[in-house]
Amino acid sequence: MINVFQPSLGAEELARIKGVFESNWLGKGKLNDEFELGFAAHLKVDRKHVFTTNCCSEGLFASMHMFDIGPGDEVIMPTISFVGAGNAVCASGAKLALCDVDPRTLNVRARDIETKITPNTKAIMLIHYGGVPCEMDEIMALAEKHHLYVIEDSACSVSSTYKGQACGTIGDMGMWSFDAMKILVCGDGSMLYFRDPELKVKAEKWLYFGLESKSGYSNSVDKKWWEYDVSSFGHRAIMNDITAAMAVEQLKKLPGFITKRKAIHEEYDRLLADVSWLDTPLPLAADCTSSYYFYHVQVKKAQRDDLAKYLREHGVYTTFRYFPLHRVSRYEIKGNFPNADYAAEHTLCLPLHQSLSMEDVATVVRLIHEFGRINHLNE
Repeated sequence: MINVFQPSLGAEELARIKGVFESNWLGKGKLNDEFELGFAAHLKVDRKHVFTTNCCSEGLFASMHMFDIGPGDEVIMPTISFVGAGNAVCASGAKLALCDVDPRTLNVRARDIETKITPNTKAIMLIHYGGVPCEMDEIMALAEKHHLYVIEDSACSVSSTYKGQACGTIGDMGMWSFDAMKILVCGDGSMLYFRDPELKVKAEKWLYFGLESKSGYSNSVDKKWWEYDVSSFGHRAIMNDITAAMAVEQLKKLPGFITKRKAIHEEYDRLLADVSWLDTPLPLAADCTSSYYFYHVQVKKAQRDDLAKYLREHGVYTTFRYFPLHRVSRYEIKGNFPNADYAAEHTLCLPLHQSLSMEDVATVVRLIHEFGRINHLNE
């Protein structure tokens, strides 16, 4: 099976994990420090703005607490978002206000957001779809005009930049995912960014029981390391050194991963250019860089599901991300989302990962051409 997502792990990660076992300290420690320093350098920010946590969804939930979002407030986000984002808003007691997206990029636009702003709106939570940056200048200007927080779900955008600035560091808060299906992987984990370093300190405490001081290894030099106090009723959501060990080595490989993914993206573009019944991704803006997390096509005729089935029957796994939140029954949201609805019926994410060979890409494209001929889609 040619997988749609697949991690790339090697001997380097195993060696680092072995070192953790030999150290007899498996919790949060020196390797977390190393990863935070390295990732901050990757983002071109000071370490005082970032810290690790156990998963990206924890960051989404934490954002509600950090910005004091709750009952009576509204948070605007694109309906093409992961349920983790929607759940975070709804669990806080705030109202989830969904908006439509660009029909081709599936990114939210400032004009989509503006239609949903009310006196109760407190924040915008956006996702850079597939690693392609949103129009951040326009969105930030809108947020400033209406005094709104901007939360960047950068789970897919580990190496994406907008006008030279890392996605996830443009708004008030950002988060990146390192789960098993992402580009940089460590089993599960996340990095959080706060523009305000004081808020970062507050969030880091809240995600470790609200402790004012730490016990154990991280505070082993204190005279009375067993004493502590709490500043808030937080919970525990930290990265351990086993996962940090993988993350440190993956970060070293990240530039090569992105180079490979870009080459695959360009090869798909080249080989699918003459397929008249498919829309391929739009060219990237000159002042942006992508992480190339998705390669999504849109089947112009109503045969997306048939194409996905045909590819799967021939050993190619595909998917669609993300199922529109307004179609999730638990959210109980009604509205008009024509672009997202079209995407939900016509969009397919093709295999794209750094372990994919160009022969695999050729196989995927050959099967797409075969499907088109069988179904007379070029006519």
